[in-house]
Amino acid sequence: MTRLSVNINKIATIRNARGGSVPDVALAAVRCEEFGAEGITVHPRPDERHIRYADVRQIRPTIKTEFNIEGNPTVQSFVDLVLEVVPDQVTLVPDGQNAITSNAGWDTIKNEALLTDLCKTFKAKGIRTSIFIDPIPEMAFGAAKCGADRVELYTAAYAENYPKDPETAIAPYLKAALAAREAGLGLNAGHDLSLENLNYFIRTIPWTDEVSIGHALISDALYLGLSETIKAYLTEIRKK
Repeated sequence: MTRLSVNINKIATIRNARGGSVPDVALAAVRCEEFGAEGITVHPRPDERHIRYADVRQIRPTIKTEFNIEGNPTVQSFVDLVLEVVPDQVTLVPDGQNAITSNAGWDTIKNEALLTDLCKTFKAKGIRTSIFIDPIPEMAFGAAKCGADRVELYTAAYAENYPKDPETAIAPYLKAALAAREAGLGLNAGHDLSLENLNYFIRTIPWTDEVSIGHALISDALYLGLSETIKAYLTEIRKK
């Protein structure tokens, strides 16, 4: 069954806009789990414009389900943080330092040497390693060659095209997901998944292990409340 991991970066963004410690990011992580989230995702960036490295250290001992840290592993401070904190999963994302949000997956073929070394480093600490990729079958096979445990499909294009033609929007994702399964990889998905498009994705690719959702979920929580929003997302995941 697909698990819901809540990305709490946006909660940290609200805190940082005002300064201080409100809202309490670590408490939000605990509440998300209490409300049914099956994992917590954070994506610390070097400029700490939302999740801070200190947040990651504070959150780690409070998580009872699964802790997933996303980030660019070409930044040594990120690698050091992951090895210090030892999350359940690390997701390797090639986001530029000035990127507003993640906007592309890895070329796992061109970056094979780098990604292979990183997978060895993290897996030696018992950390499940996932590589963020575009929906291209060759990138999934490349990730398997690098030694990854999973891939995470970058779903921005799916979300953008879903309202116009769901079947066309998901077609490349289905091909990539089939490739990942053939390569023996677990499958995650994330970026712009929402209450509108989530169920169709899961019904089409039911072997998805995990979805990581932040922006849409936290935005919905402004209207519905955090508890009801997490319930709504879990309903969409489980609805046949």
